[in-house]
Order: sequence, then C-alpha cells, then structure tokens
Amino acid sequence: MNTKLSDILFEKAKNLIPGGVNSPVRAFKSVGRNPLFISKALGSRIYDIDGNEFIDYVGSWGPMLLGHSHPKILAAIEQALKNGTSFGAPTELEVKIAELITKMVSSIEMVRMVNSGTEATMSAIRLARAFTGKSKIIKFEGCYHGHADTFLIKAGSGAMTFGIPDSPGIPEGIAQYTLTARFNDIHSVEQLIANNKNQIAALIVEPVVGNMGCIPPKGNFLNDLRTICDKENIILIFDEVMTGFRLAVGGAQELYKIKPDLTTLGKIIGGGLPVGAYGGRKEIMQLVAPSGPMYQAGTLSGNPIAMAAGYEMLSIIMSDQNIYKTLEITAQRLENGIKKILNENGLNYQINRVGSMFTLFFTESEVYDYDSAKKSDTQKFAKFFNQMLEHGIYLPPSQFEAAFISTAHTLEDIDRTIKAFEEVIKSI
Repeated sequence: MNTKLSDILFEKAKNLIPGGVNSPVRAFKSVGRNPLFISKALGSRIYDIDGNEFIDYVGSWGPMLLGHSHPKILAAIEQALKNGTSFGAPTELEVKIAELITKMVSSIEMVRMVNSGTEATMSAIRLARAFTGKSKIIKFEGCYHGHADTFLIKAGSGAMTFGIPDSPGIPEGIAQYTLTARFNDIHSVEQLIANNKNQIAALIVEPVVGNMGCIPPKGNFLNDLRTICDKENIILIFDEVMTGFRLAVGGAQELYKIKPDLTTLGKIIGGGLPVGAYGGRKEIMQLVAPSGPMYQAGTLSGNPIAMAAGYEMLSIIMSDQNIYKTLEITAQRLENGIKKILNENGLNYQINRVGSMFTLFFTESEVYDYDSAKKSDTQKFAKFFNQMLEHGIYLPPSQFEAAFISTAHTLEDIDRTIKAFEEVIKSI
C-alpha cells in the first residue's frame, strides 16, 4: 500500500489545521500511523489520493446506509442544485421531510431540522430544561452526544461525584449540572436521582451505544429508564444520531419498543450531507421558537440541498423495508465468519453487533459498559487495524468506534473481509 501523497498532505495540513484534521479521530493517532486522504468513494469502496482501494466499514461514521454515491441521492442533489444552494427561507422539502420523519418514527410528532448531531442534542437538552424548569441532566459514561459543553463531562470515581470538565475550556459551573451514570446499570441512575431529587430535567442515552464501540442495552435497561423517567418527571431523550434509520425504519426505539419523549437524529437523515434534527411530543416541541419561548435558530437549517438528499434517502428506506433484512443477512455472515476464526484459533475476543453496527473488542471479558470496553488491548487493535488496511479493509481507526455495513456490501466483500481477518488474526 502506497501512502506517499497522503503523508505529504498530512505534513502540510498539520501546519494549517489543528492536528492536521478537522475531527480528532481522523488523525489515526490511536493506531500509530498517518491518516489516509480520501479522493472518492463508490458503493462499498473508498479510494485514497494514492490510488489505494478499500472495502469501507466506516461509511462516513454511519450515514452511508445505502453505500457511497447512491445514484438516486446524487440525482436528487443535482436537481436541487439547479434551483440554488441556500435561501434562508422555508421550502416545500422541509415540510415533506418533516412529514416523512413523523411517519417513520412514531414518538416524533413535531421535528426541527438543524445542521449537525451536536446541534440536535444541545437543543434537545435546552428544550427539556425549558419544559421541566429543572437544570441537571444525566448522561452515561462513554456515550458521546457531540462536543457541547454540557456533554464533555465525566463523573470522576463514583456516580455521586459532581461532574468535572473532561476538556479544558469547560467551566466547572457548567459541569456541575451534568451527572454521569453507568450504561446498563440502572442502580447508578437510581442513585443519582435519589441524590438530586426534583433537580433532573433530562436523561439522554444512546439506546445502542456506538461511541465506545457497539454496546447494546442489556435486559430491561431501556424499559427501566422509561419507567424511572415517567415516575420522576424527567424527559427521556434517545440520541439516535447513529442508530436512527440504521437499525430499523423507526430506529432503535422501534427495535426495542420504547418511546422516548425526545429523539435526536443525524447522519442517515442527511443522505451524506451535514444534517441533524430533534423532535418528539408536540406539547414539548411547541416550546421551540417561534411557537414558544425556547430559542434556537440556524441560517442553514433546512438547507435545500441537504433536504433533497435526506428526503431521497428516507424515501428509499420507506419504499424498500427489505433493506434491513438484507443488512442483517450480510452482517450475520460477517459476524459468523469472524467468530468461527476466533474459535478455531482459541481466541475469546468479543464481537458486539446490533443489526449493521458492530465492533470487535480485543478483550476476553464481556463488553457492556465503558469500564468493560476499556479492558480492550488497544495496542493489539492498532496492529489489527494496520494489517487489515494492508489487506484493503478500511475499519474505524479506533477500538472504541462502531463499524458499519451498507446495502452496497456484497457477499463477496464479506468473504474477502473474512479471509483477510483470518490471515491477520493469526499474525497478531
């Protein structure tokens, strides 16, 4: 694999862009190499500027459910471009995509379009505080909800500890309003609520975690969260920026049959363009300006190009719900192939999968929360990642990120990936 041009461009970028990249994990630091600079992508393949071709399991970190450069989505974008790129005014497509979202996600009665997942989650938290008149929120250690000050908080050594900033630049005055529980541990939630009675406005959770690797909810965990939030007058927010429309037409909430009060969306909703959204019960959403006093605005919200791509993407999903059966068959084939090789080599590494999301953890312990994920051998993962890259397989460059399968991945792609995995796992 030749990476000469990528290496040269990265050295130049480091003098112009912090760390040489515009989002940290792209720097490939945790896998000990320079990043690849991508020139194009098509279907299940991605190509770098040095001419290397890879089977892609990153999928732009989730949005590419149908693969890269889907012809119908490209056609929708091209048609929209003919009418202009931005109006800062209402368009028919905004109404059509809102109507489509409310049909697809049963808990969403009204929806507001924004420009990113971070914008969606920070707006949903503000709305929950406005609706309840309370200030504190609960999040879960290891769950990522964007880079707003409210979310870059950890709990310290125990669930009762006040939050402290997890990033410089976040005032402790803000940090004290964020409480952190342990994913899949309902008792940690109950303890926080008991110690902050009538102070908690919202509980936000990734129903299937993707940002410490793929980690599904165990047992009745999500049901218990719904019950507790109802009892304590806490707004339950599902962050489905990653899982929305990926795990089912109605997202993880359809899969697990739980209705949150608010839902945040992103990634797939934009068809590959930068889009986010938040929505939920009408009585809550009507507090958003201009119908209510909770202010949130955005010049490019509902951008016509993004709306065209997103509407086409969601329309394809609605018209062919066999998409999820196809994804399950493909993902199951990959999972079974990996497990077979691990068993044959006497390895007990953990593979977590929900639908078309998966992560191979280099640990022999079950991975069900942040602490158990951290037991993974990140050095072994780095060796694995680099050798898979040499075999033409492009995986997320971090042990703690989910990988994704698209409808563009063929059984031939899967079998080639399994063959590469067999060769690589023996060598590390």
